Amino acid sequence: MTASIDPAVPQRRAGLAMSPVIMASAGFLVLMILVAVFADQLAPLHYTTQNLVARFRPPLSADGGMTHLLGTDHLGRDVFSRLIYATRSSILIAVLGTLIGAVVGTLLGFVAARFRGLADQLIMMLVDAQAAVPALLLALTMLAFFGNSLVLFVILVSIDGWDRYTRLARGLVVSEQKSDYINAVEALGARSGRVILRHLLPNIAASLVVQATLNFPGTILLETSLSFLGLGVQPPGTSLGLMLGEGRRYLLNAWWIAVFPGIAIFLTTLAISLFGDWLRDRFDPTLGRR
Repeated sequence: MTASIDPAVPQRRAGLAMSPVIMASAGFLVLMILVAVFADQLAPLHYTTQNLVARFRPPLSADGGMTHLLGTDHLGRDVFSRLIYATRSSILIAVLGTLIGAVVGTLLGFVAARFRGLADQLIMMLVDAQAAVPALLLALTMLAFFGNSLVLFVILVSIDGWDRYTRLARGLVVSEQKSDYINAVEALGARSGRVILRHLLPNIAASLVVQATLNFPGTILLETSLSFLGLGVQPPGTSLGLMLGEGRRYLLNAWWIAVFPGIAIFLTTLAISLFGDWLRDRFDPTLGRR
């Protein structure tokens, strides 16, 4: 007797292979990471170097043998160099914010699922409260009360999305705790910490990673929004949002100052969103099952 094979399974699995769009998205993300890591080596000039004589030079303009690939801004600074450093700054802040939010949210989710009772109720009340308040409004309020600093800014960026990790981790842990292998491990006398680190966390890690990739575009947009409003990274520092905010005043006569960082923000968030959607489908446990 031969087992029947569902003909739809190979088709669904084939749809999970990397399409040219997903491969292009992954390649672009690798490029952004390389730019962020090797910004000092890739930038032809430092992002603070000014040349008032070369103000508002258009893209591909030459200045004494030095080609400004993307033009110069209102202070004569090379836009290409500033874009490289701004990419590093924005990606670093977004990565730190995403990691902090993921760690805090996952930890709270584990606490809520393992202890239940009052701890679960209090944590889920915080989650509901966070979901009811827009992250941008909360960040603006905190910056108005406590002023602006890089540490506070990273913390505010990390606030966006931690509640999603908490809900996800809590639901996954509650489901996994009912599994036979968890009951067997606990019956053998395994400590709670060992059960979490050796059994629960590895089995839900893929879902948490996918959630991080889905939250990352929103974190970048929150950082760029605050910097665009002048409440994020402050001069002489730079970021994609700060460059966009500085360039909006010169759109009519120097469009390249704002357009190129805007394109970088759009392509980065689009690539991460596409790659995150592919990861979610790739690790969906319901695929391939009848």
